[in-house]
Amino acid sequence: MSVLSITFHCVKTSLDEWENYVDETLVLMTENLMDVDKYILSEVHSDFIDEGKNYNLLLIFDDEEKRTEFMESELLNITERIETKFGQDVMIFNTSLNPKKKKF
Repeated sequence: MSVLSITFHCVKTSLDEWENYVDETLVLMTENLMDVDKYILSEVHSDFIDEGKNYNLLLIFDDEEKRTEFMESELLNITERIETKFGQDVMIFNTSLNPKKKKF
């Protein structure tokens, strides 16, 4: 199992448009990903962020190779689409998670 966490930070001024994009486009893109076994799309609550809002997409792959392939192709496409539509209003942070121990 290999996990990728993608955090999207959206500034306040674009929140309505971003939330529509998440509901209508990002969900569909995620559903259509071939090598993703499971995913969790979350709205992130934080007491420390008041200049916008974070969302997180946690993707679970069979192995590290599939995660790497995703990062080198699909993630670049997704990032490019978001940057084209939202510019600097949505920042994307990727974190590869390498489980030391797991229980699902």
